[in-house]
Amino acid sequence: MANNTGNTILALLTGTAVGVGLGLLYAPQSGEKTRKQLRDEADHLQDNLNKKYKETSTHLSDFASEAKKNLEEKLDKTFSNVNNKADEMLNKLEGELGVLRKKNAELQKELKKK
Repeated sequence: MANNTGNTILALLTGTAVGVGLGLLYAPQSGEKTRKQLRDEADHLQDNLNKKYKETSTHLSDFASEAKKNLEEKLDKTFSNVNNKADEMLNKLEGELGVLRKKNAELQKELKKK
């Protein structure tokens, strides 16, 4: 995205420079008119650059906001999954611990009988 914007700005600058250069070469007008024309073209170029800068800044801000939102959603989902897995593992371990306690109690009874 940033590369396309950079290419667009470069093409805009190149096109303007070529246009101004050709205009100067073929312009049968006075120096004062030429300077005014150059000033006008420079103002126009500056306006275009400012517009592109604002558009790019807006696009980057929107992109960053969307990326942040997506990352937060993925992190929330991941933490939720981890918590669910941890709960499942704890439940399974508690079940196995209960079975082991029962077997231990049975062994203790058996040992007391002997």
